[in-house]
Amino acid sequence: MTAIQAPRTPAVTRRKGTNWEKWGWIYMRASGVLLVVLIFGHLFVNLMVGKGVSAIDFAFVGGKYADPFWQVWDCVMLWLALIHGANGMRTLVNDYTTRPAMAKVFKWALFLSAAVLIVLGTLVIFTFDPCPAGADPALVASFCATR
Repeated sequence: MTAIQAPRTPAVTRRKGTNWEKWGWIYMRASGVLLVVLIFGHLFVNLMVGKGVSAIDFAFVGGKYADPFWQVWDCVMLWLALIHGANGMRTLVNDYTTRPAMAKVFKWALFLSAAVLIVLGTLVIFTFDPCPAGADPALVASFCATR
């Protein structure tokens, strides 16, 4: 005689440890909500406030990055967007790559490209100086005082 399992009994025993797929799924939902707020705030400030899109130039960006609030805002937006996008691409790799070795190569390429872009973007945000000391006055923006 064969025993029938009780309803709602897991057919597969769960592995111990962190369920990365679950946390990736939760991250996509949470970061998506935050990104909507951050992106629409970014667009509103850049396109609607003041003179609108016609005011966006090098001086506008320089003035914006002089304020730590906007540095953090753009940095959080950068990190969330790149990790969100890389996680989405990882999901596509999981769904459509049939060879495990190719999946591993693709995932490492995604990880490395996202990490490099995060590092470079963060450096640009926090080290941006529209008027670097010792620069040729002919090469810097017109609003920079000659030093």
